[in-house]
Amino acid sequence: MLRLINRTKGDRWIWLIVILLSIWSLLAVYSATGTLAFKKGVGSEQYLVKHLVFIIGGIALMYFSHLLDYRYYAGISKILMVVTIPLLLYTLVFGNTINDASRWVTIPIINQTFQTSDLAKLALITFLARTLTRKQENIKDVKKAFLPIMGSVCVIFILIALANLSTAIMLFGVSILLLIIGRISIKQIAIVCLGGLVLLTAVVLLGPRRKTYISRIETYIHPEKANPDKLFQSNQSKIAVASGGWFGKGPGNSTQRNYLPHPYSDFVYALIIEEYGLLGGVVLVIMYLVFLWRCILIVTDSPKAFGALLAAGLSFSLTIQAFANMAVAVGLGPVTGVPLPLVSMGGTSILFTSIAFGIILSVSRDIDEKKEKSIRDKDKVIVGEITEMA
Repeated sequence: MLRLINRTKGDRWIWLIVILLSIWSLLAVYSATGTLAFKKGVGSEQYLVKHLVFIIGGIALMYFSHLLDYRYYAGISKILMVVTIPLLLYTLVFGNTINDASRWVTIPIINQTFQTSDLAKLALITFLARTLTRKQENIKDVKKAFLPIMGSVCVIFILIALANLSTAIMLFGVSILLLIIGRISIKQIAIVCLGGLVLLTAVVLLGPRRKTYISRIETYIHPEKANPDKLFQSNQSKIAVASGGWFGKGPGNSTQRNYLPHPYSDFVYALIIEEYGLLGGVVLVIMYLVFLWRCILIVTDSPKAFGALLAAGLSFSLTIQAFANMAVAVGLGPVTGVPLPLVSMGGTSILFTSIAFGIILSVSRDIDEKKEKSIRDKDKVIVGEITEMA
């Protein structure tokens, strides 16, 4: 165990945040799945144990991901992109349809559903970081740099947006942030944004889920005109938030978990505020902000462009996703199916989120090792000078 702890490198604050979020997730999921377990005729412990297995598996993946030199992820990103695009196409055509959305495929043997957009986020961000780094000398060249970048962003965006618009929009936003950091010209970024806007309009107006998207937007903008059934989720979430008060009802004492759809995933933040109060909700927000702050320090300290872009893209993706989930729970955005990273109950989403944390920690580990080496080299020089003087 001591050897394992000694081999754990990278930013200690990020490790601490991961552990705290994981513990909080176990408490929240155990409380939130009580009603679900009753309906299924099983004990809540069954969901708790399953979630614990994924949490432990995620931490294990994060540990091994952070041990791998982050530069290897540049080569891995090409493989991921080759796998991701056909997999997204397969999901749209043959995937499991839940709530009129084909987002999942079932992994044979273990019979576990897998949301392919989780893999796509990781693939696109690592691929963009690699491409922007490799094309720095020709970053203004349309054929050599701009077209491959725009093509990869738009293809992944349209394939995800047809079934999961909210995730696609967030990933597109992260991609634009990476293009800005990667020194793509404002003109080219504007073209990418225009292309994304055209694709977004096409998906909303012509896509297979156009009625759902338009309905959610109209319900959010004009709730007074909406069907009460369409306001049920957001209203129950607001009740949970309002009834939490300053300090909450206490762990396991939620009442809205009996009415709130998906209190263990999409609306877990509302349940957390109900049980832990406004104070608990603010603490959770601060934890994600501290995570983002530590990642920004990693980005600024990284000596290599690939490491900086990799840490920036993954940290922005996780933080934006977290705040999108929390915004929906408190009524600041239309209802979406975005989970709260490392807190919501989920299988493969926890595993891919953990890998993303591991890659960020790999960049941090490399920075720390270089700093330690620099200090050792300086100490050797000082010792050598003292020896010569003696």
